[in-house]
Amino acid sequence: MPKQDPILAKLSSESYLGFDFGSKKIGVAVGQLITKTASPLETIRSLNQVPNWEKIAQLIEQWQPQGLVVGVSRQADGRDNPITPRMLKFCRQLNGRFNLPVFQIDEALSTFEAKQMLYEDVQVNASKLWEVQDQLAAQLILQSWLNQQ
Repeated sequence: MPKQDPILAKLSSESYLGFDFGSKKIGVAVGQLITKTASPLETIRSLNQVPNWEKIAQLIEQWQPQGLVVGVSRQADGRDNPITPRMLKFCRQLNGRFNLPVFQIDEALSTFEAKQMLYEDVQVNASKLWEVQDQLAAQLILQSWLNQQ
């Protein structure tokens, strides 16, 4: 078995996956703490409003993250939104299934910001926007968390 480059091992051991949870789809991003950069990864479609745990497990196996970062939205006054309890359940399930630390971060307006960036700055059409907005929102969530570390 070839010996792994210690620099690559260090970089891979500092990776995190970020999630923008939605009932129909979940955006995923990957980032490295050492470089403090996040990149959009993919959008996972939920199955009957249930996360596709098999696909999430594949990404965790592939990226071997140190932890998981999930955006949680709340009202401006701190009260829960209608989806907040489902987001918190998703956090608990991630931790229980994969035994990794799960960090929650306020995701206020991340999907809205992602849509604005894609539509105005890049001028992505509506059908493409629907496909990629969640992974860009996940990138914004993860980037925000990395910047705070």
